Amino acid sequence: MEDRTGSLEELLQIMDKLLSLEGCPWDREQTHASLVRYLIEESYEVIEAIEHQDMDRLREELGDLLLQVVFHAALAEREGWFNFDDVARTVSRKMIDRHPHVFGSLQLESSEAVMENWEDFKKKEGKKHLLEGIPAMLPALMRAEKMQEKAARVGFDWADVGGALEKFKEEADELARAQGEQEVREETGDLLFALVNIARFKGVEPEQALQATNDKFARRFRYIEEQLRLRQRDLKQASLQEMDELWEEAKSLGL
Repeated sequence: MEDRTGSLEELLQIMDKLLSLEGCPWDREQTHASLVRYLIEESYEVIEAIEHQDMDRLREELGDLLLQVVFHAALAEREGWFNFDDVARTVSRKMIDRHPHVFGSLQLESSEAVMENWEDFKKKEGKKHLLEGIPAMLPALMRAEKMQEKAARVGFDWADVGGALEKFKEEADELARAQGEQEVREETGDLLFALVNIARFKGVEPEQALQATNDKFARRFRYIEEQLRLRQRDLKQASLQEMDELWEEAKSLGL
């Protein structure tokens, strides 16, 4: 197996240099809290590279994400909590412990069996509640999907997609009848949660599906703006009918 320690050691040394008295003033001012925004941004840039199947960019973005891990570990080391080696050892031990079918003698024949065994290990590690460990800071659609998946593993689920569809229709009716900001907000959330259930049954990740629709909307709306500009008109001068016609043009062009 290829020795990969050299490149990682170089990165750790670079981080140490940046945080030294002779290093970068900006880096030395950072805290775990101040770096949160960059951790989130880099994670989404990795996702974007994957979505575009751009392997060169994925390599670069994974490096940027790794830098965030190294940065947080270096700060923790200076605070006397842990270092990068501790992080690596912890996750290595976790992977070995949670994969006894690979590193031990346990026989698991399917991915479903693996996931069930994974949840059992989490219980042994001290997690008292099934939904414990799902970060509250996740995007709402992703968090809903993860909660539904965990509940489904213990049988709290619809028998098939038909039940999820009926629940969606029920929630849509309740939203239509809702009055007042609080009730509308609550029923909107219920409707979105029900829609996530349908997506899960259909094998679609709702967060990715919505992002794809966002991108599609942006492309088509940009087409409307460009076509109006060619006519020396702007959005405020165009009628809804004119914009709808341009939207259909964009759609017919595959945008």
